[in-house]
Amino acid sequence: MKYWKNEELQHVLAEVARRSATDPEFRALALRDATNAISRINPNALPKDVIFKFVDNSGSTKTIPLPDPVNDASDELSDDELEKVAGGGDSTPPPPPPIVGG
Repeated sequence: MKYWKNEELQHVLAEVARRSATDPEFRALALRDATNAISRINPNALPKDVIFKFVDNSGSTKTIPLPDPVNDASDELSDDELEKVAGGGDSTPPPPPPIVGG
């Protein structure tokens, strides 16, 4: 199975949105069966662990997706780890370069 790249997925979803705005039959398909609608744009198999669902947002009730939950604080780097990543670490300055020539 071919893996989808994020850019490819974004392009396909934009194309589904574009076609749904002008083609009532395709819009009905997208609302009824998102996987089938996506496969009409790109036949590559979607990841099995992801389910897509399109909603009709044209009425008075608006659907606003929330962002994915953030992992708990235990996944955060400590201050010391942040210093090392940022180029910090030891407070000891590096040795001076050797003097050459004469």
